[in-house]
Amino acid sequence: MKPIDIFKALSNESRLQILQWLKEPDLHFTPHEGIDMNETGVCVSQITQKLNMTQSTASQYLSILQRAGLIKTERIGKFTYYKRDEEAIQAMVDFWKQDL
Repeated sequence: MKPIDIFKALSNESRLQILQWLKEPDLHFTPHEGIDMNETGVCVSQITQKLNMTQSTASQYLSILQRAGLIKTERIGKFTYYKRDEEAIQAMVDFWKQDL
C-alpha cells in the first residue's frame, strides 16, 4: 500500500463515487447476466453507464483505483468485473488511524 497513490486515486470525485457504489453494488447497479455483484463485482459497462462518460475514461478511472490497490478485477469471458478490495481498504483505515 502506497498512501500517496491512494490519496491521488481518491482525489477525483468520480473515482471516489465508484468506490462508494462498489461498497453496496446491489443498491446502485442491476446485476449483469446473473452475476452476483457482491461476489464477482460490477461490469465496466455498468459503471460507464452510471458515470455517464466514455468507456475509456471509466476504464482509466478503474485502472487508477486498481493500481492504488483499492479494487480487484475478475475477467469472465469478454467482461471484466470490478469489486472493492476490502482488506486493502481496511489496511488504509488502519494506516490513517495509526500513522496520521
